[in-house]
Amino acid sequence: MRRRDLASAFTYLVNNQANGLVVVSDPLAFDRRARIVALAADYALPTIYPVPELSRAGGLVSYGSSLAEAFRQHGVFAGQILKGATPAELPVQQSTKVDLVLNLRTAKTLGLEAPMSILMRVDDVIE
Repeated sequence: MRRRDLASAFTYLVNNQANGLVVVSDPLAFDRRARIVALAADYALPTIYPVPELSRAGGLVSYGSSLAEAFRQHGVFAGQILKGATPAELPVQQSTKVDLVLNLRTAKTLGLEAPMSILMRVDDVIE
């Protein structure tokens, strides 16, 4: 996907009265994360992201596991393999901590007010 394709996608969404956007967790979205956050801000499109790091980078809200924790776990697995463990014998692991992060600065920029029911549930609020 080229850089201008993302801008075209946002233009399409806004022209078709999209009320928001959910970014899925995939390699392309991760690779273009800064551009997606910037376009969401430029087009004033409320967007939810799959990892907390994106809300901390200016995204409106995110719900998911931390990338830092996932990378740490990858390192643990790599260490076990380097020490002789057979990958097929290692247990499958899944994140047990999921964070809801709300960026109030972005909400204010978008003219949105976070309901108290959300504020009571968030793990991290960026002010």
